[in-house]
Amino acid sequence: MPHIVVSPLSRLGEAAQTFRPRAMVSLINIGTLIKRPDCIEADRHLFLGFNDIVQDMPGMTLPATQHVEKLIDFARRWDRQAPLLIHCFAGISRSTAAAYIVANALNPDMNTVELASLLRTRAPSATPNIRLVSLADDLLGRGGRMVDAVNAIGRGAEAFEGVPFVLPLEV
Repeated sequence: MPHIVVSPLSRLGEAAQTFRPRAMVSLINIGTLIKRPDCIEADRHLFLGFNDIVQDMPGMTLPATQHVEKLIDFARRWDRQAPLLIHCFAGISRSTAAAYIVANALNPDMNTVELASLLRTRAPSATPNIRLVSLADDLLGRGGRMVDAVNAIGRGAEAFEGVPFVLPLEV
C-alpha cells in the first residue's frame, strides 16, 4: 500500500535510504539548499518555499493558497508506486500539515478526525501548521472539518525536531 513518509531535513538522506521514495515535497524557507536524494528524479521533486508562520510577518513568506494548490496537484500526479517523502526543516509543522493535506486530498471520503488521531499516534511532536490546513480545508471543501480535527489533537510534544514516520493513505 502506498504511504507518505515525513522527515526533518537533517534526516532526509536516512529516510530516503530506508523508505526508497520516488517523489518528494520540500516545504522550507526560500533559499534553503536541499540535497535531493539520488532516488528522487528532479521532475518528481516539488519545492515550496515559505516560512513556518501562520500570519503575515515582515520579511517572511506566508504560506498561501498557491502553495497548497501546487501541493495537492503534485500529490494527485504521484503514481503511488513508491512512498512520497515530505519534509520541512524540523519535521513537525509544515511537513506534518502537508502529509495530512495529501492524505485528505487523495481520499475525499477519509475521516479527518481518525486521520488526525493517527497522525498524533505516529508523530507525538506533530503540530501541523494550521494555516496550511485551513487553506487546504477551503480548497478541498471540507467545511472546517480538517481544521477542527487538527485543533482537536492539539499541540504536539515539545521537540527540537521530529523523527521520520509513515502516514498511510488509508485509516
